[in-house]
Amino acid sequence: MLRTLSDGTRVLIRPVEPGDKPRLAAAMGRLSAESARRRFLAAKPSLSAAELRYLTEVDGSDHIALLAVLADDPERVAGVARCVRVAPGAGTAEFAIVVGDPLQGLGLGTALTRALGAAAARAGIRRFSATTLAENAAVERLIQDVADHVDERPAAGGVRELLAELPRAA
Repeated sequence: MLRTLSDGTRVLIRPVEPGDKPRLAAAMGRLSAESARRRFLAAKPSLSAAELRYLTEVDGSDHIALLAVLADDPERVAGVARCVRVAPGAGTAEFAIVVGDPLQGLGLGTALTRALGAAAARAGIRRFSATTLAENAAVERLIQDVADHVDERPAAGGVRELLAELPRAA
């Protein structure tokens, strides 16, 4: 699906494919240290070969991942959103998202989260859970945008858990 961000940038949102490994590796290298820390909860300068396999070889049901690429440069990843069921066939899936620094605040995170929420609901996922840094208000806003209800559970070490009830698939 093609989306136009608030600054006019056009992005294509599509499912992640195994061939996206080099695109994801390059995108990781372009993330600021702060964006990487917010996504991975710790410093993370690069992705290993095993991590790239895990992040790109998804089944679309228990592990759903969407990639946003620039419409004018489809080799350049703009953002990724994913959810992974906590157990095969479970109704709850761990949610994660990252948007490249130049496109933060332009609506890409919202577009990715909405598309992922719809795909998750179609796959029978009823809840997103997210482990996030307590200071990361942006991810909470994204989850609240797609959820019927969000519960927050404080955790130790500046981390919190969000549990979001998703609307039923249409």
